[in-house]
Amino acid sequence: MGVSTQFEELVKLERRQEENYRVIGRHIYGNLIGCPSELLADEGYLRDLVVEAAEKGNMTLLDVKTWKIGMGVSVVAVILESHITIHTWPEYGYATLDVYSCGSHTDPYKAFRYIVSKLKPKKVVMGKADRSLQ
Repeated sequence: MGVSTQFEELVKLERRQEENYRVIGRHIYGNLIGCPSELLADEGYLRDLVVEAAEKGNMTLLDVKTWKIGMGVSVVAVILESHITIHTWPEYGYATLDVYSCGSHTDPYKAFRYIVSKLKPKKVVMGKADRSLQ
């Protein structure tokens, strides 16, 4: 079984376990290493990427703010269900990514994977936190 298949099976298992939760919260986060620096420095590209990821994850986008900080960029998207953030260090080819959403109708995994696919890291160190209430 490949990594992608294992990942999909984990998501299915989590979905079944969530059926009895009062609040469903999933927080997916990661360090993206070895990304092309030109992508990480492009404020407009990153802003559009977060908007697209919210759509892919079936999230309700409320607002997006971006800041150019030195060579890097910080993007904060407020979604009705919580948030998506990207912080970049183009000089190191490094970015951090957080996708946190509440509600069974959202898919933070899909939004996370979409952003990762567009930032093209050589390595991803991913974590997750269950922020649900049974």
